[in-house]
Amino acid sequence: MRMELVKDFGKMWKGVLFALAIAVPAWLLGKQFEVVGGPVFAILIGMVLALLVPAEKGEPLAAGVRFTSKKVLQYAVILLGFGLNLAQIAQVGMTSLPIIVSTITTSLVVSYALCRALDIPGKISTLIGVGSSICGGSAIAATAPVIEADDEEVAQAISVIFLFNVIAALVFPTLGGALGLTNEGFGLFAGTAVNDTSSVTAAAAAWDGMHPGANTLDAATIVKLTRTLAIIPITLALAFWQLRQARRSGGEARSTFSLRRAFPTFIVFFVLASVVTTVFSLPAAVTAPVKELSKFLIVMAMAAIGFNTDLVKLVRTGGKPILMGLCCWVAIACVSLGMQHVLGIW
Repeated sequence: MRMELVKDFGKMWKGVLFALAIAVPAWLLGKQFEVVGGPVFAILIGMVLALLVPAEKGEPLAAGVRFTSKKVLQYAVILLGFGLNLAQIAQVGMTSLPIIVSTITTSLVVSYALCRALDIPGKISTLIGVGSSICGGSAIAATAPVIEADDEEVAQAISVIFLFNVIAALVFPTLGGALGLTNEGFGLFAGTAVNDTSSVTAAAAAWDGMHPGANTLDAATIVKLTRTLAIIPITLALAFWQLRQARRSGGEARSTFSLRRAFPTFIVFFVLASVVTTVFSLPAAVTAPVKELSKFLIVMAMAAIGFNTDLVKLVRTGGKPILMGLCCWVAIACVSLGMQHVLGIW
């Protein structure tokens, strides 16, 4: 057993170190340009290097890159749970729950409808749907292993989410002002209609800059964290769906029931991490470094995913997924504003 571990490490260390070498500059760039974010920089650097590195030189990296894109990504999701205090989210975020449920449902329905209408691959549609509705890259990271999406599908979904993250962060503060949103209303709008946490904070910070004393950043962040909890039911539902499809397909899968597949281990640990944070009321001094490590591991995994992605193919097949992302994004924004109007917030 010990020899096997040493042998596996010997195969993987070069690829893991390679992903780490990409992740460090991508992480630093993400800190400087938060509207873009480290994961996107990592994917882009990885894809460019994939074009430059000959296949024979890339072969020794393959095992470690594959490990980073799969297992390290799951470890990152587990650590993400330490950033969720369920009691705090329940107390502050409950008012946003009807809007959150409405926007998530809308995005999933739109992505499913367009999947059928435009003949877009189901796994890409699922990733774009959950990424748009829940929390961008983190939701894609949690969902990809459950539905067994490959690296190119993950890269495609991340690229689409990134595009509309940037547009939202730049446009939504001005749009909110033109619509006459209150500070509370914009906090809800940013928290429910912007995909990724970094872009939510960028949009809310821009609003606070335009409206001194507004302090919408904290409110928008809490709403966003409440959305993040939807990772749990969504991934479990997708796991059961995958299992059902496998059993329908016949063969060996038809006669076996895999509890591990129905309840993905890393999602169970993600929930346990959230419970630990809540029960023991872990202070920010403890959870903040763990959350940062989680974000860095996601960047590292995205570097590996980028290196495993065919950039030419990604560009050639990107039209329909971008259209789907646009439709999900517009639908979520409209439903968020519409629900606020119905609830009397705006």
